[in-house]
Amino acid sequence: MDTKLEKTATAMALQVPDAERVNRRKFLSYAGMAAATAAALYACKKDDNKMETAPAGSIDLGKGDIGILNYAYALEQLEAAFYTAVIASPYSGITMAEQALLTDIRDHEVAHRNFFKAALGTSAIANLEVNFSAVNFGSRDSVLATAKAFEDLGVAAYNGAGKLIVDGNYLLLAGKIVSVEARHAALIRDLISNGSFADNTAINADGLDLAKAPSEVLTAAKPFLKSVLWGGNLPKQ
Repeated sequence: MDTKLEKTATAMALQVPDAERVNRRKFLSYAGMAAATAAALYACKKDDNKMETAPAGSIDLGKGDIGILNYAYALEQLEAAFYTAVIASPYSGITMAEQALLTDIRDHEVAHRNFFKAALGTSAIANLEVNFSAVNFGSRDSVLATAKAFEDLGVAAYNGAGKLIVDGNYLLLAGKIVSVEARHAALIRDLISNGSFADNTAINADGLDLAKAPSEVLTAAKPFLKSVLWGGNLPKQ
């Protein structure tokens, strides 16, 4: 890998503002992960396959492993924006324990978002515009139901994208992040209904988490976005 590229990725990762760093439990090491991802990105730049043209007004996630990283980055942007809004205006009756836990989740999602942005560099998609008009941030039921939908979707998205990833470094990264997302999903489910963290709506008969293709995930995320995402160049199943 180009030493200059590695140093650039590391520097970008370390320049995340202090206010947006994970300030409670650090699940990611920005510099190390950004450097490893930059190495794979450098290799992907040699791929000269032609790309389809995205519809006017949409955001093309890209192709190959870079496309999958942008796909993950888009989902992390959505989750980070949601939990940031939750903590900025806590729902009625929120307990100190709930606020602390949701703050932890916010910090994790912000960390994921910032990592992908730093690692992708100039290959990153633009910042997304979200649409949370259907969420009542003053209602515990509305907030937790939306959180459950996002966390379950995130787990299924990473699980579904795993087989599309070519580079082993990316697969390792996805495995580390999906395990954190699954912890979030379990917590949110238990906040809604104690003991539901691994019921049959999240785990199949073989004891495995569910998986969804990018097309399914993008369709499910669409109502929460003003930006229009297009995955026509993503790897196919």
